Amino acid sequence: MSLFALSISHRTAGISTLAAASLADDAAIKLCHTLALGDHVSEVAVLSTCNRTEVYAEVDRFHAGLDEVVDELARLTGVGQATLQSSCAVFYDEGVVGHAFAVASGLDSMVVGESQILGQFRTALALGQQAGTVGTALNALFQQGIRVGKRVHTETEVGRAGRSVADAAFDAVRQQDGGLAGRRVLVAGAGQMASLAARTAVADGAHVTLVNRTDATAVALAESLNTVAEAGRTVSARPWAELARVVAEQDVVVSCTASTGYLLGPDELAGTSVRTVVDLAMPPDVDPAVADLPGLALVNLASLADSGATDTDRADLAAATALVNDEVSGFLAGRHARAVTPTVVALRSMADQVVDAELARLTKRVELDEATSDEVRRTVNRVAQKLLHAPTVRVQEYAADDELDYAAALRALFALDPQTVAAVTSSEVRR
Repeated sequence: MSLFALSISHRTAGISTLAAASLADDAAIKLCHTLALGDHVSEVAVLSTCNRTEVYAEVDRFHAGLDEVVDELARLTGVGQATLQSSCAVFYDEGVVGHAFAVASGLDSMVVGESQILGQFRTALALGQQAGTVGTALNALFQQGIRVGKRVHTETEVGRAGRSVADAAFDAVRQQDGGLAGRRVLVAGAGQMASLAARTAVADGAHVTLVNRTDATAVALAESLNTVAEAGRTVSARPWAELARVVAEQDVVVSCTASTGYLLGPDELAGTSVRTVVDLAMPPDVDPAVADLPGLALVNLASLADSGATDTDRADLAAATALVNDEVSGFLAGRHARAVTPTVVALRSMADQVVDAELARLTKRVELDEATSDEVRRTVNRVAQKLLHAPTVRVQEYAADDELDYAAALRALFALDPQTVAAVTSSEVRR
């Protein structure tokens, strides 16, 4: 069995494909269930964010596993197979580890070092566990990925920067409008991204209005933000039903909802006081055609990616990348060492069986008292274990060598029963 990952992200696909391929939590769980019932996928987890949809799996055959993932993802999202294949990156075995750790650390994000991805990575693991499709292999990968992400966020300048897509978007707004202080800002939505946007606007001294499909959620967020708002600045919540009226009263509109279609278009924004619209949703909340309205600027995920507003310092990135690479090497070394454990256990088990058989033969030929028999058994066991010590230690040390399969050589040299090795492997997985 080998690790496999398919990634559709801002690096490989356009906004329209990313939007079409995005999956809500229930859809991600459904995909996990369907793939786990296939012929070639034994474990699976799905990560879906505003700028990536990724499927991580353990498969018995690479190409067959890839076909199953593409087929089911195409069927579930409605995106054509050819489009998926041309809009994705595929990773295999050790490449999956490097990619997963980079993703969890925020090094593969649109805003390098952003911290939201770590929570989303953790959510992907939780959804896979909820679906019952995460086993030993993916659990180890994701748990270590989470630990690596925490290290990058606490030990490097990239992580400590803590920037998000919302931060990058507001940087663009500041460049266009000269700051948010005193401006009227509407934030539509109340999820994590919308909350970040609202907090940023409040910190910049804006008058913030919140709307959300669940009015009580917007009210609760407004109350929490009013505790940190500057004197003279207010954070208010308005009913979702008043969205159109509220939009017309704003200078800046930020939208990040879970709408399946456009929430705002030229008709809703033409003739209003709105000068800047920020669309942080995936799929998009705002029709790109609003950018054609005179005097109105549109900031969205596509424009952020194209403008390079999300670049980071190269030296900081190099330091964070080095940390991740060290963690990848350590994880792979441990994985290789664990892979030879069944062979080592099977070899020692075979030695025990040989000792037991020879002692049984001896006791039939020579009459020994209990004390002598125990001493002979201990002596023979010590001889057997000492003879096996060097080869079993060396095979674990050499396990990381990709060019030679030392475990296979050990199995061949000692004629180990493949079924015995498989039984040990199965026992390890069950634990």
